[in-house]
Amino acid sequence: MHSMTKTTLLTALLCAAPAVMRAQFDFTLDGLPVQVHSFASQGFAYSNTNNYLTMDTSQGSFNMTDVGANVSVRINDKLRIGVQVYDRDFGQLGKWHPELDWATVDYRYKDWLGFRGGIVKTVFGLENDTQDMDFLHTFALQPQSVYPTDLRDATIHHTGGDIYGSVPIKNLGSFSYTVFGGLRQDSKYGGYPYMLTATGGNLTSYGGPQVGADLRWNTPLKGLVVGSAHMGESITGKGTWTLAFPGEAPFSMAYEEHSNRDWTNQFYGEYTVGKLRLASEYRRYWRDEDIFGNTWEVTTDVRGWYASAEYRISKRLAVGSYYSRWAVAWVDTMAGLVESPSQSAPDRHLYDKVVTARVDLTKFWNVKVEGHFMDGYGAPGMYPDGFYTATNLQGLKPTTNLLLVRTGWNF
Repeated sequence: MHSMTKTTLLTALLCAAPAVMRAQFDFTLDGLPVQVHSFASQGFAYSNTNNYLTMDTSQGSFNMTDVGANVSVRINDKLRIGVQVYDRDFGQLGKWHPELDWATVDYRYKDWLGFRGGIVKTVFGLENDTQDMDFLHTFALQPQSVYPTDLRDATIHHTGGDIYGSVPIKNLGSFSYTVFGGLRQDSKYGGYPYMLTATGGNLTSYGGPQVGADLRWNTPLKGLVVGSAHMGESITGKGTWTLAFPGEAPFSMAYEEHSNRDWTNQFYGEYTVGKLRLASEYRRYWRDEDIFGNTWEVTTDVRGWYASAEYRISKRLAVGSYYSRWAVAWVDTMAGLVESPSQSAPDRHLYDKVVTARVDLTKFWNVKVEGHFMDGYGAPGMYPDGFYTATNLQGLKPTTNLLLVRTGWNF
């Protein structure tokens, strides 16, 4: 089916669905309560200069669609199982290749001790494990400095297990913790594999073990939460690399990269009072990797933070704004590949000022209108940040203004 036809059909379904679906789909199976939920969204993006998130946004693009469905069964008061299937087509991301977002067995022994296993959503910061719940968020795109859409498939889950719980402390509120370990496995249709295609890379696998922890303090001040998280990984990528030189036929060779050291630190805070929500997070990602069998070493240092404010004006209308700031530095042993000398250079940073309005047309149907005013385009050949050389063949301009309209449905 032609992509425009699919987009038109999905948009029509989104408009029609709220009229017929008014609540979640619940039933019992052999006496066990079962819940079924689904969601879908369709977006339109238009930018004045650069193409963004692999879409042809400079011409206006409807190529921003995602869908998901999940089912969960409560076996008893302590044991629950569930699974969610997700698919998307965002420009060159996803490409309608469905994946399991999560498939989890969850056993909560006590409030202070629980266990999860399977394909588990990664608890890391305020929003990482709710990336798939667009209907919960005021913003059409979460702050990309900390929650990049093009790396969603890599960050939202891990295959392994968690230990988690919440412990009240007299006069000090409570502490919630999650300790996790398992395997990360990136989709071939994510941002990092796509970035490498611009220079001939073709990854067939990318992932590896990761361990980490998230600790948050629900303070005695009502509505105030602060926390921190840490994760270490050992990532390996394999595939082929195709080289082409003037006057010679292209040839391919085996490609391999692996982490020497790979970690992420995150710190966050949130304050909710009445109809106002304030939030801020800081994330630093560090990776030292060897490429082509220890012949080429690259060290990448990515730092991002944002501050956001959201306000619910009425039952139907919410508004919000955030400032997102992202910067990258690297050290590379390949001769001739040199980073810009200053962080003020557009290929060293991406700063984004955002304003948005969300209108809830019904309980299950919303429309978001969002403006992005971006300075810089990051490092399109070194780290995924929304801007890619393969979709900006005429070169990248230092600033980008983006209009995003996104409608979503859930039940």
